[in-house]
Amino acid sequence: MSSQTATHSGERGHFPARGLRPRAGTDRVYNFFLRLVAAIFAAIVVLFVWSVVHQSLPAWSRYGLTFLTGTNWAPADEIFGAAPLILATLITTGVALLFAVPVGIGAALTLTFIVPPRISHPLRSIIELLAAVPSVVYGLWGLSIIVPWMSHTVQPWLANVTDSQGIFSGLQVGLGLPTASLVLGIMVLPTVVAVSRDVFANVPRDQIEGALSLGATQSQVLRKVVLPHARFGVLGAVSLATGRALGETVAVAMVIGQSPAMPHSFFSLGSTLASTIAGQYIDSSQLHLAALGACAVILMVLTAVVNFLARLLVRRTAGGQ
Repeated sequence: MSSQTATHSGERGHFPARGLRPRAGTDRVYNFFLRLVAAIFAAIVVLFVWSVVHQSLPAWSRYGLTFLTGTNWAPADEIFGAAPLILATLITTGVALLFAVPVGIGAALTLTFIVPPRISHPLRSIIELLAAVPSVVYGLWGLSIIVPWMSHTVQPWLANVTDSQGIFSGLQVGLGLPTASLVLGIMVLPTVVAVSRDVFANVPRDQIEGALSLGATQSQVLRKVVLPHARFGVLGAVSLATGRALGETVAVAMVIGQSPAMPHSFFSLGSTLASTIAGQYIDSSQLHLAALGACAVILMVLTAVVNFLARLLVRRTAGGQ
């Protein structure tokens, strides 16, 4: 009974019944300090959320749900419909993750289990450095390298293959949704690689060696031992990458074209929620500021939904074990 009690209390995060015993005076001060810091943090979060929501109230009261469904964003006429911004945000984030997640997981597996340590250690340092590069540098690189490459090579090839029909129709100017998606994917790629590599490195060696001793090939070990064991950590890496992709501002604003119109193809210019907030915040009217605040609320809700779905998926996967 005592061992079960100690185990359950440890799972709840409390001290065990035996071992560390609190000292009345010192621990009261320490516990008070911890609770004070936690209360200050909670107050800051509540104040931040309330201030953003409060700023957006005039836009919600005037436009209501049509703010989410409206397709026209015209600040000069005080007409604000965020549907094009939401769609551009979801498109760029989704395409970026389609590129970054498989490439990042594959690179993390390679660095952890295939590349020799004398090579993997320098590469790890480079990846961590790339994750810390300011977004404006990625934006400048996108303007100077990716935009000409897209306009002269990728977009003409895609248009030729599809006969300029469907999602690959329209002007081939280099700027727009595909360039923003590619730059965004490269930006979040180091995050996926770094977090996934740390997770893979913590897979128990005895499980890997046991599978190899039973005759499993290297690919089978990676697919049936490493990835299942590390799936929660990989999901966390994808969640972090999604959050950064949703909120990325400067780099996307430099290469997406800043056109808040409903995209009609993948070659269209666009404007995301974050890039619109950054590009239009200065010299705005009160209603315009409220509309930008409403965009910030939508962005926070999207990020919260991503985190909630990630947690839900982890719980359901863990419950099915």
